[in-house]
Amino acid sequence: VQLVESGGGLVQAGGSLRLSCAASGSTLNINAMGWYRQVPGLQRELVATITSTGGRTNYADSVKGRFTIYRDKAKNTIYLRMNSLKPEDTAVYYCHAHGTAIDYWGQGTQVTVSS
Repeated sequence: VQLVESGGGLVQAGGSLRLSCAASGSTLNINAMGWYRQVPGLQRELVATITSTGGRTNYADSVKGRFTIYRDKAKNTIYLRMNSLKPEDTAVYYCHAHGTAIDYWGQGTQVTVSS
């Protein structure tokens, strides 16, 4: 499975961005997809996930009410709509796919929120 992210960039606090992650390859083996983020020197943390069956979503407390994860099954693509962005949301955002026996990661996309 290959994951290709897009949509990162620089935005002012209070602004919005949308990240995209397109999956290709053996996508039938994917059970869930999601977004994680990482700041240099800190551990990678979960932002949001969505299951392949049922589309159940899960969010980190820090982004609830501001971020929305959703999917386009026909395109094998997930999105992360980020509203009311804060400087503390600045990080490299990684797309993740949870497969049957292996996890997959995208290359990451930088999101920078200026105050």
